[in-house]
Amino acid sequence: MTRVISDIEKVLDGYAAYIGLERGLSQNTVIGYRFDIEKFINYLKDSGTALRDVTLPILQQFVADMHDVGISPRSQARIVSGLKSFFKYLVMASYTEENPSIMLETPNIGLHLPEVLTLEEIDRLENEIDTSTTEGVRNYAIIETLYGCGLRVSELVNLEISRVFLKDKYLMVNGKGSKERIVPMSDMVIDLISDYLKVRGEVIKPGEENVLYLSRRGTRLTRQMIFTIIKRLAAQAGIKKTISPHTLRHSFATHLLEGGANLRAIQQMLGHETIATTEIYLHIDSTRLKEEILLHHPRN
Repeated sequence: MTRVISDIEKVLDGYAAYIGLERGLSQNTVIGYRFDIEKFINYLKDSGTALRDVTLPILQQFVADMHDVGISPRSQARIVSGLKSFFKYLVMASYTEENPSIMLETPNIGLHLPEVLTLEEIDRLENEIDTSTTEGVRNYAIIETLYGCGLRVSELVNLEISRVFLKDKYLMVNGKGSKERIVPMSDMVIDLISDYLKVRGEVIKPGEENVLYLSRRGTRLTRQMIFTIIKRLAAQAGIKKTISPHTLRHSFATHLLEGGANLRAIQQMLGHETIATTEIYLHIDSTRLKEEILLHHPRN
């Protein structure tokens, strides 16, 4: 027996709890999926269609409309993924008996090769930092922690002092889906974090005492702050590539592979759930190899 959908907000709250707790998705992913489903609900309201009457053609038309208004294939793929999980939840929670999204196809987003910095470009980035200031010492440590440990920016801003083991040369992070992993640290990262801890300061907002990287006001840094720091340094260093904090993580993985590291080891270091995610670096490596061969090919 199906339940009556009388309060759509209650349904959405239940869906958010389902994907957040049972599927272990990050808070940002949960917020994004819920926002996408709310757009779909509004789409149904505009067309006068009840949620229980949704069919595969309606879902296909919704996806087609997104394409027509210029939403990228990658964003379309995310929305389709959200729709599939939403209707799976509706069936599981007995709001409906049929799942019209089972045959809904995900748009082909193609292979996206992330931008990668060379080691020389990373050195140029770090050379722009004024380490005579506390903020500069912090920023140097931030850049090298992102690169030298291959951290996601969310992992960096939430990194806690009690989970950084300098003597044992490793740190622990909570990755996607709240999955913990151990990340080894290079001597350079250890030295830079040690230098930062000496000048970290005593102005700390209550509740943030254990957070490693803090702003001048003693609050934890935001993802946007890290993005701004890196963009500013890249501009000062004359680096024209489109980069973000994630570029340092991509660069780290690529350099590991180029240096002969095992793909499984890279997967564990980065905290990828499947080896398929890590395999994108094989494509980067082979693409560079192809460019190098063609550049020096005797027939070119």
